[in-house]
Amino acid sequence: MVELRHSGSSLGSRASSSPMKRDEDASPLIFNDHVLRDDDDDHPRHSFRDRYRSFWSQIYSFFPFLNDDPRFSQHGSRISLLLLLFIAVAGLISFFSILQRLNSPYLCKKDGIVLHCPRVKENPSLWENPFSATTSWKPCAERHDGGMSDLPPENETSGYIFIHAEGGLNQQRIAICNAVAVAKIMNATLILPVLKQDQIWKDQTKFEDIFDVDHFIDYLKDDVRIVRDIPGWFTDKSELFTSIRRTVKNIPKYAPAQFYIDNVLPRVKEKKIMALKPFVDRLGYDNVPPEINRLRCRVNYHALKFLPEIEQMANLLVSRMRNRTGSPNPYMALHLRFEKGMVGLSFCDFIGTREEKAKMAEYRQKEWPRRYKNGSHLWQLALQKRKEGRCPLEPGEVAVILRAMGYPKETQIYVASGQVYGGQNRMAPLRNMFPNLVTKEELASKEELAGFWKHVTSLAALDFLVCLKSDVFVMTHGGNFAKLIIGARRYMGHRQKSIKPDKGLMSKSFGDPYMGWAAFVEDVVVTHQTRTGLPEETFPNYDLWENPLTPCMCKA
Repeated sequence: MVELRHSGSSLGSRASSSPMKRDEDASPLIFNDHVLRDDDDDHPRHSFRDRYRSFWSQIYSFFPFLNDDPRFSQHGSRISLLLLLFIAVAGLISFFSILQRLNSPYLCKKDGIVLHCPRVKENPSLWENPFSATTSWKPCAERHDGGMSDLPPENETSGYIFIHAEGGLNQQRIAICNAVAVAKIMNATLILPVLKQDQIWKDQTKFEDIFDVDHFIDYLKDDVRIVRDIPGWFTDKSELFTSIRRTVKNIPKYAPAQFYIDNVLPRVKEKKIMALKPFVDRLGYDNVPPEINRLRCRVNYHALKFLPEIEQMANLLVSRMRNRTGSPNPYMALHLRFEKGMVGLSFCDFIGTREEKAKMAEYRQKEWPRRYKNGSHLWQLALQKRKEGRCPLEPGEVAVILRAMGYPKETQIYVASGQVYGGQNRMAPLRNMFPNLVTKEELASKEELAGFWKHVTSLAALDFLVCLKSDVFVMTHGGNFAKLIIGARRYMGHRQKSIKPDKGLMSKSFGDPYMGWAAFVEDVVVTHQTRTGLPEETFPNYDLWENPLTPCMCKA
């Protein structure tokens, strides 16, 4: 602080001097008389004229051809001329080389091949993450062809395991990945999982109605033995899932790998074939070996492929989304979770008439009587959940957030959603701000979708693929669909934006009557700069399906 005060006083004294005086002191082009005098006793230093002569003497010594003095040798002049010419040529080459590198593609490697890659400008974009932030990781869970498999024959494994994959398509997908991992942990043979009919979905879809079975079995042939059906020697197939002797029912949620080795494997070895029930979230993430998590990613991102007809229809929908304006355009996919069941289960409070609120209360009391009780505690619960960001975003709230992020009214948006609670009235604010909303039913004809109505799960698969291939994906509430999409887009390279709104902060902003639009926009933009699917280190109890970074991706 003392030094700063002295500096300040010095500056103050300079400021008090006249402008002319400051100019004279500061300019190197103005010389005082006493500087030019050679005989000034008060300034015992070389005169300007002497220093001027000394300077040019040094220059002439390096470049004699600049001097007319005959004392300099002609031979030295020629050498100096050649040296100057060499320097000039080298300078020109360097200049043009730099200019060419600035204006032309640079060399980069892709899959071991040197390519001319276009230079990427790091301007902020609404449609993709910064290139520089997405190049440090690459997917590495794929199988390595050409290796020797150490799997024993089917009849020499520990036994057979059989699961029912419950729930909707995405919950079933996770169960299938976990089943392969558990079979690997116990060195067991996996019987092709059965997609169990869910009470909500009420769908009788089989594995082969959605996924490519041949690819699934072949891709994992070096990891796990997989068979299509229960072996023929086991005659009493009705025992599975009905007989206590053939069913393991005490598996805790997020069980470690050691639990299966200690508690399930002995029963599989004894009975030779066992069913695991229930099997939703029955394998942990950070309490299993890294190679097991990598295997789950291999199943999810490489082995599980939808049938060709589903892939083709999804590609057609994507193509139509990208050409809705008559020329190529990016599009956004919005997963809108605001169905009646989701609104009811959330036990959150939403804008609506008294009649709507009364009907929702009756619905909740009927569907979830234990949680509803007498309803007196629900108001405080609803407020707390909204503060914590645990309530689904309403369509109108989504619209305001997207506009604050900078997406224009003309944005093309694909909506993946069930029947929105409140119908068109509830959707009106979103549609008014973004009129170019479209669903698969509006993109394709009834005839084109007719073959998919047989299985609700195949319709969900279309939504999954169109959202996966979008330029920007926006989720509005949690769930397996959203986290699988975000995880897959991260695994594909983090370049595609996957926006996960901070619902807690947004509820605070929406509830602030004094916040203006400019302040709200700033809050939204700053908050969501890091919530777009960028690389993010995993942490204890992380969700592998939403963030596969550490176990399934490698440093590029």
